[in-house]
Amino acid sequence: EVHIVESGGGMVQPGGSLTLSCAASGFIFTDYGMTWARQAPGKEPEWVSRISYGSTPFYKNSVKGRFTISRDNAKNMVYLQMNSLKSEDTGLYYCVRGYNLDRIGQGTQVTVSS
Repeated sequence: EVHIVESGGGMVQPGGSLTLSCAASGFIFTDYGMTWARQAPGKEPEWVSRISYGSTPFYKNSVKGRFTISRDNAKNMVYLQMNSLKSEDTGLYYCVRGYNLDRIGQGTQVTVSS
């Protein structure tokens, strides 16, 4: 059974930083790319960043240069370093196995507000 646990969210002021963590289990981690997605209130989920099984990163245009995705295959972890946060980055962030938007874990809330 696939198990995903996200952590690291919180409330920060615009311009602030957060690092999200995703602990994955129940599957062969190195066989899968992983996705960080988010859902803002009243909006559809959207992908934010992806990382291939070979650690090639991909970013939504609006976060390029501000967010950095990484993975630790030894620990079955995926991270999302978020810098220069903006109010529009507010949302429930969640980690997904593969390149879809199907949330399994609880997600972690990120609120960017002054």
